[in-house]
Amino acid sequence: MSASAKLKDLGIVLPEPKGPVGSYVATKIIGNLLFISGQISIDENSNLIKGKLGEDLSLDQGYKAAKRCGLSLLAHAKKACNEDLDKITSCIKLTGYVNSVNDFVDQPKVINGASDIISDILGKRGHHTRAAVSVNSLPLGVAVEIDGIFEINLN
Repeated sequence: MSASAKLKDLGIVLPEPKGPVGSYVATKIIGNLLFISGQISIDENSNLIKGKLGEDLSLDQGYKAAKRCGLSLLAHAKKACNEDLDKITSCIKLTGYVNSVNDFVDQPKVINGASDIISDILGKRGHHTRAAVSVNSLPLGVAVEIDGIFEINLN
């Protein structure tokens, strides 16, 4: 099943890819690799998902915040691939940062939100390596930030 068909099947509309807000680019293609800058947690109404896991937000809320980051990564990938997600041959790696209290230990379960949605949409092409890192703050006070590396075929 194509990625666009899978999105329809799941009832998912990708968010509009947001432009960079600093001195960097949102995406960069080198050879057949697509690097996507960190995507912060923004809900479907364009509101920042803010807070600290283990204090302000539950594990489920963190998972959903990471899922939104995953959808933003796919939105940027789609734009970089001339609006065709099927040009992604593989999701190589995600690095997820979780704004959490010192004794919070479920960062991997939070970042599963992004991993699961990318795999749900891309199938086996969405299986990737990953890091899930705890941080004591993120830009704008958001709960989660995730960057990604994808292999693409633009031919």
